Amino acid sequence: MNVLKLVARNLLSRKGRFLFTLLGITIGMASFVALMSIGQNMRNEVTAQAYSLGGNFVIVPDDLCVFNQIGIITGDAISERLDFAEFEKIAAIEGLDVIPHLTRRMMIYNPTAGAQQPTTVTGILPAETKTFRNWDMYAGEYFSSQDHEAIIIGQGIMNRFDLGVGDELEVRRGEMFTVVGILASTSSNDDTNVFMPLSVAQRVFDREGSVSYMSATVDDMARFDYFYASIHSVANNVNVATNEQLLGAVLTIIGSVNVTLQAVAGVALIAAAFGIINTMMTAVYERRREIGIMRAIGGRSSVIFRIFVIESGLYGLLGGILGIVVGIIVSVFAAPIIQGDEMLMGLEAGVNIDAVLIVSAIGFSLVISILSGLFPAWKASKLTPVEAIS
Repeated sequence: MNVLKLVARNLLSRKGRFLFTLLGITIGMASFVALMSIGQNMRNEVTAQAYSLGGNFVIVPDDLCVFNQIGIITGDAISERLDFAEFEKIAAIEGLDVIPHLTRRMMIYNPTAGAQQPTTVTGILPAETKTFRNWDMYAGEYFSSQDHEAIIIGQGIMNRFDLGVGDELEVRRGEMFTVVGILASTSSNDDTNVFMPLSVAQRVFDREGSVSYMSATVDDMARFDYFYASIHSVANNVNVATNEQLLGAVLTIIGSVNVTLQAVAGVALIAAAFGIINTMMTAVYERRREIGIMRAIGGRSSVIFRIFVIESGLYGLLGGILGIVVGIIVSVFAAPIIQGDEMLMGLEAGVNIDAVLIVSAIGFSLVISILSGLFPAWKASKLTPVEAIS
């Protein structure tokens, strides 16, 4: 008796039922794969951005919630609630190198897209920030002074807005600025930022004497407690967080979001599992006569059990493979929507598919399908020839 040939015949003889059951497990696995790949990409992006901040820790307003802290990692805007005088006090601490940032999310017209697009504009201290972040120029020149009325852009902005050195960009209504330089790619959110001198940004955004946050590095991280105490002793209303602390807080939120989304995908997988159970139970009752004949001519219970388990397993194998393909396609279109949320819009939308995810998805689908087929297979194997034929 060729078991595999018998399994293939049984599945293909009921094409409609086979396709709809397969569709159920495919949809469930596609949801799982899409959400897992997008979630992993967000985690990788956040981690990479956190370690590209250029410093050991950040100094933020003491009432800044963790949702706002995400903006620091993604390069998004946060409230301007720090006084520039506080920066000057902190910068005077020996052994501490600190730079301020003034960030704003602006709707800037993109002629390439023909629409207004949200873009982060950051005010910096030109000379200090270039040294701190170890920037190189891709094209053009750097700021010539601390109050240079011009902008420098990252390569992401260059590509998205189709800008070059010498082009103008309207950062705010009536405020036109010439692009004097383009930064070499840093593979961080610097690539998607528009930079201008801090004094110019404070004037343009009417935030004289204010900054959003500060990045800091120290000559000896083992002395972090000393610097932490020193910062709090000279500055008011500030909080200090290491990059690891900041990253941990943000990943906790993203992890919670991922768990919720994966739970939704899990519901779809459970529904698909019950679909397999229903299909296999129906097959048992429809094939009672066939099972009886097999038992009557010497077919063992173990063979019948194996036939039904293989059938249910094939649903999982094929559904898992199709689910991965569909999941990748869906995630490519869904990633910009999910990461277009205000909280995550600074991240690069994308997916992360690796061999571990592919093998895990197929294995998970196979296990669910086999487990779903165990009870129907057991029922079929326990039928006696008399029961099956009657």
